[in-house]
Amino acid sequence: MEEARKLKGHKASTTCCIASHNRPGVIATSSEDGCVCWFDLRCKDGIFTMDVGNGNPISSMCFKPGNEDVVYVSVGTEVKCFDVNMVTALKLLHNYNYNKDEINQIACNSKSSFLAAADDSGDVKIIDIRQNRMYKTLRDGHTSICSSAQFIPWRPWEVITGGLDSKLVLWDFSKGRPQKIWDFGTLDKGNKGNMGQCLNPAFVHALDVPEADVVDKFVKICAVARGDGVVSVINVESEFNAVKSKSSAKPKKGSKSAPKVGGSSADPEIGNHNGDLHLDHSLGGHTAAVSCLTFSTFGDKGKFIVSGGNDKQVKVWDWSKFFIAGETSTGSDFLRSSFSLSRKVNWLCTTPTDSENLVVCDTSKVVKVYTIR
Repeated sequence: MEEARKLKGHKASTTCCIASHNRPGVIATSSEDGCVCWFDLRCKDGIFTMDVGNGNPISSMCFKPGNEDVVYVSVGTEVKCFDVNMVTALKLLHNYNYNKDEINQIACNSKSSFLAAADDSGDVKIIDIRQNRMYKTLRDGHTSICSSAQFIPWRPWEVITGGLDSKLVLWDFSKGRPQKIWDFGTLDKGNKGNMGQCLNPAFVHALDVPEADVVDKFVKICAVARGDGVVSVINVESEFNAVKSKSSAKPKKGSKSAPKVGGSSADPEIGNHNGDLHLDHSLGGHTAAVSCLTFSTFGDKGKFIVSGGNDKQVKVWDWSKFFIAGETSTGSDFLRSSFSLSRKVNWLCTTPTDSENLVVCDTSKVVKVYTIR
């Protein structure tokens, strides 16, 4: 691994980074100093800095799909929407103050119609960003902090969330109720063979879902960063179909039912993870909590999952070997590459370029940029 390029501009620990798809090389980073710094990796210095939080930490950012001049930023219990016309203009468009507790992550759906804001109370606010109003509150799915939320691009009315109750919840946000729940705490109680794994609870610290143009090539999955050091890759569609098949009428005599992937008779169902992939220490994985992950946007888009952890490690996983090639043995080379940092990883993102394609925010005030080949 080549020495990292260092991006300076923040005055406190960096918290989040996002990369432009339409303008390769343009990235935005945030920090506990309340500022957003914009960089163009083709240039030596930063483009400009936005003081968004007035000294309060920024927890999350996301672009508006289809219009990256619009960016959403979460500070405390508030979501701020800015029009950023690349230096020439900076305008606060909207403030959304619907969350009652501190927001951990925000995400915008692919049609730019809804925004999800997951907070410390365990609630998720779904905001109609076209009409600038509150749409729905998702509650009673998590019993602890809701750490992460992502919309399902191939299901327009569904969002998936993760929390520090070790649960992954798939919601129908039009109805405001869970469709399915995966409980990683239950999984760990029955997992006696993984003696090399760290003893931390299987909290869900982050999750990511591939973009719509990626799922057309691969299976429809969700990647989960867990507190016990595991990166789980859940075949969302397969498990969802199993729930749907179970809840539908019994098949007629002589007909074939859909193959069962897993689950119990509870409603919503608790998945037992059959057919899913769990990348743990025995496969060269993390030895402490996985704090963040993302699907790659470089090369063959979506082919890799890049994860960062409290063990100061970054791992690049070729998850497709399991779901596409069917390589399920522990000897399979799922881990494509791994490298060590000097600090714990807070967040990371990838850029759609051949070089300088991995951006890492750690507990320092300097953002690092690496090249994965």
